[in-house]
Amino acid sequence: MAIDKNTSYDAKDIQVLEGLEAVRRRPGMYVGGTDIKALHHLVYEVVDNSIDEALAGVCTRIDITIQTDSSVTVTDNGRGIPVGIHPEKKKSALEVVMTTLHAGGKFGGGGYKVSGGLHGVGVSAVNALSEWCEVRVRREGQVYFQRYERGYPQGAVKVIGKVKPEDTGTSTTYKFDPTIFGTDLDYRFDTLSQRFREMAFVTRGTTIFFKDERNDRELTFYFEGGITSFVRHLNRNRETLHPVMYIEKEIEGIGIEAAIQFTDAYTESVYSFANTINTIDGGTHLTGLRSALTRVINDHARKNSLIKDSDPNFSGDDTREGLTAIVSIKHPDPQFESQTKVKLMNPEVQTYAQQVIGEAFATFLEENPQAARSIVNKCLTSARARDAARKARDLVIRKSALESMTLPGKLADCSERDPSRTELYIVEGDSAGGSAKQGRDRHFQAILPLRGKILNTERARLDKILGNNEVKSLISALGTGIGDNFDTAGLRYGRVVIMTDADVDGSHIRTLLLTFFFRYMQALIDEGHLYIAQPPLYRMAYKNQVHYAYTEAEKEKHIKDLGINAEKVNLQRYKGLGEMNPIQLWETTMNPANRTLLLVTIEDAAEADRTFDMLMGDAVDPRRRFIITHAAGVRNLDV
Repeated sequence: MAIDKNTSYDAKDIQVLEGLEAVRRRPGMYVGGTDIKALHHLVYEVVDNSIDEALAGVCTRIDITIQTDSSVTVTDNGRGIPVGIHPEKKKSALEVVMTTLHAGGKFGGGGYKVSGGLHGVGVSAVNALSEWCEVRVRREGQVYFQRYERGYPQGAVKVIGKVKPEDTGTSTTYKFDPTIFGTDLDYRFDTLSQRFREMAFVTRGTTIFFKDERNDRELTFYFEGGITSFVRHLNRNRETLHPVMYIEKEIEGIGIEAAIQFTDAYTESVYSFANTINTIDGGTHLTGLRSALTRVINDHARKNSLIKDSDPNFSGDDTREGLTAIVSIKHPDPQFESQTKVKLMNPEVQTYAQQVIGEAFATFLEENPQAARSIVNKCLTSARARDAARKARDLVIRKSALESMTLPGKLADCSERDPSRTELYIVEGDSAGGSAKQGRDRHFQAILPLRGKILNTERARLDKILGNNEVKSLISALGTGIGDNFDTAGLRYGRVVIMTDADVDGSHIRTLLLTFFFRYMQALIDEGHLYIAQPPLYRMAYKNQVHYAYTEAEKEKHIKDLGINAEKVNLQRYKGLGEMNPIQLWETTMNPANRTLLLVTIEDAAEADRTFDMLMGDAVDPRRRFIITHAAGVRNLDV
């Protein structure tokens, strides 16, 4: 890299970011970025403070409200943030907490035995990234108040009212700063409500009330059963093999809690929490849980002659098929990978979790021989299917250096070889595939037509899935492998675009593909490679003008803007991609300058797991209830 010798680098060039300015300059370091996840992370940071009060046994209710202007209020009935004068800073402790990084009651001062807020960064970072923030503290019979704008206090802490001495707690209201997060982002009710549900599950006996005044929705969460209720909630659409096994124990000051249940499903649903925070990337507590289950199942199977001496031990994959489990730890000094707390790093937790869960699960299997036999039989079936899948996978995955020889014959590849510049369109049917092949830009767009509907991967093991020709073609075209050999480093296309008809069959095919990607190639979604194309619903022609509408509302608006009767407009409703000629398909759906692509994301893995299981699994009643409940909101239904 060339160096500009005229660039100054002296003592005067060293910048010192005072107060919360560092947070505003580098929000990614504190809340993970400026996207929708970071926006939700602001809410979680404030609510986590109230959850910490619940963990300390001094809070039983948390209320979260999104106002119509998208400001958020979080209120609890905890002790209230201290408001006295801080001995070193010589100002109110409330102001110190709200305006100083690494200030809080969670560094060993005795205020909290365990907590989710560890770095003293959370609420001060929220304050820094807010257009304005107001805090009301109920403490010692008084109501204290302070307002901040972009992190700076607008006056000293003052008393604004009185309450009964027993009425204590904190109420924080903030409005995120649009100059940092933009004006296009806003909170998603479903994403937040799922997080609050999880918090209520792992904070047993605490009521969490969530209200969204923007659309008049509200939910209340309270679970006396804790994570046992969580496992039952996840498995309510599945056939279970035994009752939930639950263990709670403290070892060396670390609380370990786990709930385990095996089902007839083919996938694993395991979630981990540390001090109520969902560690989505797992960590040492999750490793301890998995190791304990694999070891105990193998030991029990051999001890009770449930497998032959000549049979190999079950692998971790075998023992986790159909497993639903929650592991939750309470640690006085947890170590996370980053401020966003996605992975627990404490090495001692793995040993303690493996010990506690292993002993409890071994006892459970001894005391429940029928459940133990069902679990071992499930593992045996999984091991056999995994062996068959391995053989099938070897036939599917490209291992030759001459990669073009292993690509499916119906794939129309592109000439560009840099994956960051290429796109693969997965197209429904040969007819639409033909139009897409003719209309595409051959330099960077590849087309893979699928014949009919692919296998429902929610109801089949990997060995059967790999026997499906359409799935084989898809795996070969992508180049990532599948299962144990999956690796996004081999991905041949930076964008993978699902393009199906705008009818019921097209929606079904899209759902089948999404199910496959979610269950067997989730990293494609996590890393932002999977998209859904949005073909137009209508072609509207009037005189020499042609306009395409992608929604009913867009169609109505265009007709209204023309200022004529709708009958005068030549209206064509597209139900299939094949109804468009190659030029129309390019202009409306494939041209980067005009098209609309929807990025597929997973806001919450637990809820996505449950939804796919409910929509695509074997249980009929939950699916029927879902259809009846949501029937009124269906758009574009073919009749």
